[in-house]
Amino acid sequence: MTLAPVGTASVLAPNYHPLPVTLVDGLGSWVTDDEGRRYLDLLSGYSALNFGHRHPVLTAAAHAQIDKLTLTSRAFDHELLEPFAARLAALVGPLVAGPPMVLPMNTGAEAVETAIKAARKWGYDVKGVPADRATIVVADGNFHGRTTTIVSFSTDPDARRGFGPYTPGFRVVPYGDAQALADAVDETTVAVLLEPIQGEQGVVIPPESYLPAVRALCTERDVLLIADEIQSGLGRTGTTLASELWGVRPDLVTLGKALGGGVLPVSAVVGRADVLGVLTPGTHGSTFGGNPLACAVGLAVIGLLETGELQARATTLGLHWGARLDALVDKGLLTSSRRVGLWAGLDVRPPVTGRQLCERLLARGVLAKDTHGSTIRLAPPLTITVEDLDLATDRLTDALR
Repeated sequence: MTLAPVGTASVLAPNYHPLPVTLVDGLGSWVTDDEGRRYLDLLSGYSALNFGHRHPVLTAAAHAQIDKLTLTSRAFDHELLEPFAARLAALVGPLVAGPPMVLPMNTGAEAVETAIKAARKWGYDVKGVPADRATIVVADGNFHGRTTTIVSFSTDPDARRGFGPYTPGFRVVPYGDAQALADAVDETTVAVLLEPIQGEQGVVIPPESYLPAVRALCTERDVLLIADEIQSGLGRTGTTLASELWGVRPDLVTLGKALGGGVLPVSAVVGRADVLGVLTPGTHGSTFGGNPLACAVGLAVIGLLETGELQARATTLGLHWGARLDALVDKGLLTSSRRVGLWAGLDVRPPVTGRQLCERLLARGVLAKDTHGSTIRLAPPLTITVEDLDLATDRLTDALR
């Protein structure tokens, strides 16, 4: 494990507290550290690695494009930009409300910021909300990124504290409470921004009636429904979008993480053309958004998802895995387990903390990440074999004991 030399401090800003392991190689569901030890990766880069490390289709696409053209900026078009937008619209368009449009960006937080800007401008230009009075309703426990605007409506003290003054225009209501959300909507409301499933919070799944009720309310009150699918989207839940699980079609969807296949940052907002169309030249942009390398990898990612095989695989493996995780709750080794597709939030029994469990797993050759003290999140690659999934679960069981 590579550490800073004795008597010296790292020059890295201390904004992360990583587990004590230094990774040097990865392939599929496995990674190797600088001492040659192998680990099963059950974090998958917070779902950025939905297809595992160095998926051959994705690395081939990246290598081929690197030898041709990597960046033009949006001052010029390139041959992959329209095909990328068209294929992404074809994949996700049927799952959103209305004819789709695509706006490519880089990171997930940028996609959320883009959706916020589009919703506000739509509110002013189309809905007729008075200037500078637009409001957006969000849920407590949310995680949409760490930009100044986004942390302004975070309820996580670590993410929020010390970064004020905060951006106004947001109303926070309890997650899963459709009535509280309805009470927060008024004539200034332009959008409701939600994660269909809250990932950072510990894979928190809302009540069955929640998202359909929110969709009905937004339609009735002429309010945009923005689904943040940056962690939950692109196969993780056994569907292309988690919103599909409830038959809900958002007006805008933010995508990221897995859209870049773990190769580079790629994000996008996909949704109603009449909403994204309010962003005219000069009102929004990105030097790297939709660059040729990003589009090449993004097209390869879309190709992996178009057949539906990986989504079906996440469903099938998830059912097998879920039965094993539920058994750990029944045996008293966990206090609770929440799972959808190949995504799980596990609550550990005090006095053990989530961090301690992740350290135990690390010692047993499994990578996982804790959140909010007593919870760990697991997100195996959608390409993991059932044998490796069982091996990881065996090691989890041993660590809990």
